[in-house]
Amino acid sequence: MLARDIHTGVLCDGDKLPPERRMASTLGISVGTLRKALAELERKNLLERVQGSGNFVRYSPDLDTAYALFRLERLDGPATPNANLLGLETLKKSSELPFTSPQQHVFRITRIRQLDNIDAALEEIFLDGRFADSLQTEAVHEALYRFYQEALGLRITRIEDRVSVAPLPDWAPTSLKTRDIAEWGYIDRYARDQDGMIAEFSRTWFDPTQVRFVARY
Repeated sequence: MLARDIHTGVLCDGDKLPPERRMASTLGISVGTLRKALAELERKNLLERVQGSGNFVRYSPDLDTAYALFRLERLDGPATPNANLLGLETLKKSSELPFTSPQQHVFRITRIRQLDNIDAALEEIFLDGRFADSLQTEAVHEALYRFYQEALGLRITRIEDRVSVAPLPDWAPTSLKTRDIAEWGYIDRYARDQDGMIAEFSRTWFDPTQVRFVARY
């Protein structure tokens, strides 16, 4: 739980954790068990334990971490994100997409985003075709930005999120369409690469009865 909160930005670099006895009591565990967990976080370079002062988060997320730029959070608190792939296809580049490279194809990735295994959002992601001639479904895993960097040499260095509301698209799965929600939360995301060019454009529809958009700085 602590590692998740650190990776998703709920706990930030420099934050001081509550006293150990209070934390143990709040979590319903023994102080000994808590200290084992804290020692593991320290071993992973996520925490600094200062004798006589307390426990401090020591973590500055890079953009290649799995959840560094994930902005959705359940209404009842942070949750671990994952994704189910709906489809991957290669399309002819449309003038409606914000890409400026000469490549004539894009990859369209559709996914259902989950938070603690609850369907929370629908994603439609367009990746500029200049990074690959083709993509295989089995290669596209849920931590897309990590996949981009490791497999395609693409680093996402800057993003712009535009948040509004919108109805679900016609192609949305029935499991989402049957929800009694007139207007879903909606995000247009423009993601730029290491050269400052737009590499990815995505649309996300999220269930406002279950999740919210959160940006931490």
